[in-house]
Amino acid sequence: MNLLAPVSSIMQTDLITLNETDTIAKAAEVFKAMRIHHILVEEDGKLKGIISKSDFLFFQRGFSESNQNHLVEEIRMHHYHVDKIMTKGVAVLEPTDKINVALEIFKENLFHAIPVIENEKLVGIVTTYDILVNVGKDKEVINEYQLG
Repeated sequence: MNLLAPVSSIMQTDLITLNETDTIAKAAEVFKAMRIHHILVEEDGKLKGIISKSDFLFFQRGFSESNQNHLVEEIRMHHYHVDKIMTKGVAVLEPTDKINVALEIFKENLFHAIPVIENEKLVGIVTTYDILVNVGKDKEVINEYQLG
């Protein structure tokens, strides 16, 4: 994999998004149905934030180690909106930014997804998974790893 290639070469463009006013229950449905770990929050194509599965699980269980009353959990899930748990002010990339820039951001910030913005519009997302998949496809990288 060429680390100097643009992130547009590996980013996901089939985006799954929510709006800030969607309920956390809707986020739960998306996480379960789509088997993903990050949901972008947008309005009219503009990024507002991102929800990680960890953000969701923290809201769902918090610090409590006891089983909460199921009814109370359902009420919380349907009455709180995703803007309460999303991360705002996230790092973003442009489609022309290089893959090595994404790697540096991942390394320094300890998160696993970066939204891609072009002309102030959300156009994609790059995750650590995208990079791992592309490294796995690159026979030269695999051969170097096996030799090393």
